[in-house]
Amino acid sequence: MIIRTVAYPRAALVGNPSDGYHGKTIAFVFDNYRAEVQLYETPELEILASRRDYTHFGSLEDMHRDIELFGYYGGIRLLKAAGKKFFEYCRSNGFDPGRKNFTIRYASDIPNRLGLAGSSAIITAAMKAMFKFYGLTIEPAHLANLVLSTERDELGIPAGLQDRVAQAYNVPVFMDFDRDYMEQHKIGKYREIEIPEELKLYVAYRTDLAEGSEILHSRLRDDYEAGVPAVLAAMQEWASLTEQVAEAIEKRDFSAVPALLDRNFDLRCEVCAGSVSPKNRRMVEIARTCGASAKFTGSGGAIIGTFEDDAMYEKMAEEFSKSGVALIKPRIVKSGDTNVNP
Repeated sequence: MIIRTVAYPRAALVGNPSDGYHGKTIAFVFDNYRAEVQLYETPELEILASRRDYTHFGSLEDMHRDIELFGYYGGIRLLKAAGKKFFEYCRSNGFDPGRKNFTIRYASDIPNRLGLAGSSAIITAAMKAMFKFYGLTIEPAHLANLVLSTERDELGIPAGLQDRVAQAYNVPVFMDFDRDYMEQHKIGKYREIEIPEELKLYVAYRTDLAEGSEILHSRLRDDYEAGVPAVLAAMQEWASLTEQVAEAIEKRDFSAVPALLDRNFDLRCEVCAGSVSPKNRRMVEIARTCGASAKFTGSGGAIIGTFEDDAMYEKMAEEFSKSGVALIKPRIVKSGDTNVNP
């Protein structure tokens, strides 16, 4: 039997990047793209390479293009790290996988290194596959912790819980990372919410820009730990913006949302100015010139916002295409798993 699991890209609607700093965020996953893992029983454990793991190229130019798209590290390291953390999880919870082995492979069409949580999607799908293979269950909140630990502790990737929570729950989630609650319960306060279709959302991303989130988070972490007043105040404001967006959505007061999303990005520019590249800023400027709101979906490379009607959307598509930017209407995933099981 072949086990197939999927995980989807994440878009942070509001509140990011406060998720790693005891803030509040709203995020969802959308199925325009996906990471898929296939796993089946075999005598030995084997990890198969995928497109981004290739080491043979037709020329130096081809290798250069590959590095620009995928960086220096492929997906095999993600699967190896996921397997290691899964084994440690089993051992700490009294389960012995024994000598039951598998072959695992992945494929992903999630635009890479553009703030859409493509790496955590691969790890999440791999974790789900292994839990199913061994007949184990785990609640979404704890799955998110396990995925975060894989990235942060095993791979040294500075990251927060937001991406992994949205991908584990598979529905839009309001997340409160209250410090005291997390210290006591080891998870945040997570509440599934509805994002109505009446709230017209778009996602746009550069097709020529790939950059990880490590630099932004490293700088922000240093300032946060140092108690820089502007950064601490920004975390509180991002949390407030999240609460206001949640209230506006609940009341169906969609007219209040665009300004809140715009402020989310403007605040980022105030406290993280050096980490906002000209190309990233240009995407936001194009969207706003067309009348739409705009902010990052993650740490750069892709943006999310609201638009008023199809005419505005078509205008955005035309203007974005001139700058090598792709535009989509995200199909929000609304049916989540209560737990991960066979």
